[in-house]
Amino acid sequence: MAKIKVYSTPTCPYCVMAKNFLKQKKVEFEDVDVSKDRNAAMEMIDKSGQMGVPVLDIGGKVIIGFNTPEIEAALKAKR
Repeated sequence: MAKIKVYSTPTCPYCVMAKNFLKQKKVEFEDVDVSKDRNAAMEMIDKSGQMGVPVLDIGGKVIIGFNTPEIEAALKAKR
């Protein structure tokens, strides 16, 4: 399975939804709190061109926001 990073903040409801979605799918991921890690925030902005969260990196496929069809497609493509 592809390496998955979820760039998020603790106060973002869509971040919680995205992480819960991955947990329901029994998918392992690294949760990166960009509110506490400036380098990770810059990495997220470099990858996505966005300052908003969540941003998911699924094996190099960058998904902005909690977009279930895109997340599902990326997960299937990376198995």
